Amino acid sequence: MLSYQHLYHAGNLADLHKHALLAMMLSYLTAKDKPLSYLETHAGRGLYDLNAPEAIRTGEAAVGITRALAEGWLPATHPLTQALNAVRHQYGPTAYPGSPLIAAHFLRPGDRAHLAELHPAEGAALEQAMFGTGAQIHGQDGFAMANAICPPTPRRGLLLIDPSYEIKTDYAAVPRFVGQIARKWNVGVIALWYPILVDARHRAMTEALTTAHPQALVSEVSFPPARAGHGMIGSGMFILNAPWGTEAEAERLAQRFATL
Repeated sequence: MLSYQHLYHAGNLADLHKHALLAMMLSYLTAKDKPLSYLETHAGRGLYDLNAPEAIRTGEAAVGITRALAEGWLPATHPLTQALNAVRHQYGPTAYPGSPLIAAHFLRPGDRAHLAELHPAEGAALEQAMFGTGAQIHGQDGFAMANAICPPTPRRGLLLIDPSYEIKTDYAAVPRFVGQIARKWNVGVIALWYPILVDARHRAMTEALTTAHPQALVSEVSFPPARAGHGMIGSGMFILNAPWGTEAEAERLAQRFATL
């Protein structure tokens, strides 16, 4: 969706859930001395300023990452804490990394990154944020990019699928897409994020996914709306071939979110 800009939502509770799991998985994968590929279908701009008017207007970061840090949700040793500290050391105390910059924190020379972003302004910002990291930016549909590249080289790696879901057909398209990628890249970690809305429109999608892939890890957390009338009340991650430790982190996060 060419109108979607994540700056309004960066650092919210859904980002906290998604990025904590992503950082944990990447930390584990890069601890082994084997190269990997990182692919992302909807990369966004990569770097966000939580003091920007857009972020302040929604207040989502204030009740998300800002509150979580104040309340000690993330230990100092947590991979997301380490990535966040590195980004803030470089860009300032109100910076927040999107998933591309979180990945860049862990990726090593010899690893490959392919990031798709169709929105022209977001893509230009992504190019700037990722300058010098070696990541390849694709200004095209992310589903098409992943289908063209998978199975990637190196074959070991992770794909993050993170559409805006502003296009309602995404809910129907995602199970088919995940099935295609899983058949082509059966050793890849395939991580899908999805919002949990008051109308539960995700349910048919997740039922199709879990029926087709019963071995997958499903992590869902609930939280209060960020503001009156806001429709998102939770966050979900569906992960095929989840690395060791991901399930334990999902359980830890579920316990934290249950306190809200």
